Amino acid sequence: MMSEPLHSNEPGHAEPPLWSMGLAVAVILGAPLVLYSLAPTGPLREGDTAFSDGQQRVYLTTPTKEPRLQPGDTCLLDPNGPLIVVHVPDSQPNGSITALVQGNPATEWPFCPLHAEVLMKAHQLFQKPALLTEIRTMLVGFLSR
Repeated sequence: MMSEPLHSNEPGHAEPPLWSMGLAVAVILGAPLVLYSLAPTGPLREGDTAFSDGQQRVYLTTPTKEPRLQPGDTCLLDPNGPLIVVHVPDSQPNGSITALVQGNPATEWPFCPLHAEVLMKAHQLFQKPALLTEIRTMLVGFLSR
């Protein structure tokens, strides 16, 4: 007796196409990203991570290790630079927010040094990046090369 081959070319036996498995994997991996980007942001609270909305000029509130920068001086935040919210005004929705600079450790003037406390307005930051916009920007940049 001869054994039958593992892969037969009979019409009743078909392997699943790889593109359908790839599509299923893409949906499984992409669903959390889509749900995250569509979810509304909550109120800004102390300890939250936020990001600077573009390059922003902000005021320092505490002394820094950099001798040229003192409280009341201005410095620049990198676009989409991460910040940790230290204080949110309770009574005034348009009041100033105190945040701690995270991110780029380079201490080049006029950029804000790492771990400096800065004073900014709510319109100068956002809570979560728009993932779909970021993905589109990356794809456009990648395809235009």
